[in-house]
Amino acid sequence: MEVTLDDDQEFFRQTTAKFLAAEASPATIRALAANPDGFEPAYWRQGAELGWTSLLVPGEHGGGSISGRGVVDLTIVADAFGRHIAPGPLIPTNVVAAAIARSGTDDQRQHLGPIIAGDTMAAWCFSEPAPHDGLGTVSVRATADGGGFVLSGVKSPVEAAGQADILLVTARTDDGLTQFLLPAATDGVTVAPLRSIDLVRRYARVELDGVRVPAAAAIGVVGGAEADVERQLQLAVVMQAAEMVGAAEKTFAFTLEWAFDRYSFGRPLASYQELKHRFADMKMWLEASHGLTSALAREVQDEVPGAPETASAAKAYIGDHLAELMQDCVQIHGGIGLTADHDIHLYLRRVTADRSTYGVPADHRQRIAALVS
Repeated sequence: MEVTLDDDQEFFRQTTAKFLAAEASPATIRALAANPDGFEPAYWRQGAELGWTSLLVPGEHGGGSISGRGVVDLTIVADAFGRHIAPGPLIPTNVVAAAIARSGTDDQRQHLGPIIAGDTMAAWCFSEPAPHDGLGTVSVRATADGGGFVLSGVKSPVEAAGQADILLVTARTDDGLTQFLLPAATDGVTVAPLRSIDLVRRYARVELDGVRVPAAAAIGVVGGAEADVERQLQLAVVMQAAEMVGAAEKTFAFTLEWAFDRYSFGRPLASYQELKHRFADMKMWLEASHGLTSALAREVQDEVPGAPETASAAKAYIGDHLAELMQDCVQIHGGIGLTADHDIHLYLRRVTADRSTYGVPADHRQRIAALVS
């Protein structure tokens, strides 16, 4: 998230934070763990009214941003989601909405209104299971057949697939990558829930068994979706980065407070030199992650040529260092940090989930090497 916000952005930040403080308390998150969807529909519609789902959609299609820079504005929401471990399909909803607005037909853009209103859920079927789990590997096939296409393969894990009304499927045709927008209830689509480390974030395995779709289901040019897929990946990574920074900063703050309040051998725990050094490292990682996230949001917003490298650099750095920060915070809390009664595991789960999807740090380091070679 940007360090300096204008008045409208600051009001947006405060409004989002106030809403999440009331609707996404740790007690609420624990209660939602038993909810199959991980959130209540009314909650998501209220968030949509606040603008969470419209920031990447141009005004002519019913969207609009706070500052005119929707990607940057979206990091404000993602940061707040991290700080509150908020439920709801923020990442897939915005990725799919942006894809439809960018490359969809007029008929496909009819979905934007319900998505922006929070009435329609959408999921991006991008990642694939082993042995096709490398970042960017697409083995799902779309075979031309009688004026349409037949989709076959598996996507997993797919966030919010079990709650989605429509699916955006990234597949491979003879001409290259192609994306298809189809109802989740299409014949041949099977959605199987997966266990999630995050208490309120839901994932599923999507099996496509001879799924027939008309040619009109394709978004953009058949075989020409590579640039759109890259754009979508960048958007997902921006939101993940901002969310991880928000969660880690909140965890760092209450861990630091704990270290000053807790006494060991007659001294505050925070007074010991070894912990001072660890806190200094963690603070450095946080500030660097802030800077990377802000730089990435600006580059993705402006679609600068170096955005792919920055996206992977951010995911690799933040994914590694903030995961280590979270583990250090758990250790500093001592035994209580390992209990389910303490809130710290809620934040650790969110950071771990973000680190593990849309490419782990090792995947993104390999991508950087490929991009600069």
